[in-house]
Amino acid sequence: MASGTGQVSAQQHNAGADDLALSFVQFAVESGVLRFGEFKTKAGRMSPYFFNAGLFDDGAKLGRLAGFYAERLIASGIEFDMLFGPAYKGIPLGAAVAVELARRGRNVPFAYNRKEAKDHGEGGTLVGAPLRGRVLIVDDVMSAGTAARESIALIQAAGATPHAVAIALDRQEKATENGADVPYSAVQYVRQQLGLQVCAIAQLSDLLEFLEGNTGSNLGQHHAQVMAYRQRYGV
Repeated sequence: MASGTGQVSAQQHNAGADDLALSFVQFAVESGVLRFGEFKTKAGRMSPYFFNAGLFDDGAKLGRLAGFYAERLIASGIEFDMLFGPAYKGIPLGAAVAVELARRGRNVPFAYNRKEAKDHGEGGTLVGAPLRGRVLIVDDVMSAGTAARESIALIQAAGATPHAVAIALDRQEKATENGADVPYSAVQYVRQQLGLQVCAIAQLSDLLEFLEGNTGSNLGQHHAQVMAYRQRYGV
């Protein structure tokens, strides 16, 4: 962990908190994946934190990340027949989760898509196992639900059933449509409008809990900014 951040503890929290989520937040902070400062989101908002799953950039980090996904999925009780990783970040995530589930005794098929169709060999945009049955989409975060809609269309076109989505972090903030805020989040949209179950390792509320539990370190100073952001844009 970078020097100057102070001692980070996922155990300093209120009773009843989600230990898996808090451990994941701690892991993301220590890995430099979850950062604090000023970051412009796709919606044009200035966010006091930024989550970049692309920085889970070595074998140990990716393996541990897959463990968090697998543990949350198993605990959720969501039933599925195979995994789908949408290009691009969902490809390594889905592959890593498939490996981890197999290690835990649940071997399921895995597929992903290309952004551009291949015009030689087997052709097409889909790679891996044929899309069949109830498909679980594995991705990092949801900003507007656009990627989920694209994956759903691909899965349905192949004759399979888009059933659920697993993500690392639910930002729990209002989505935008045509540049305007709407009174629901991307996760709520996918659940309520698209009819898919959503399984998140952690939520913004867990991040706030983590920061509150680390008030004795430099991390604690970010709690007020993140809370203000949630009060303005949260759902």
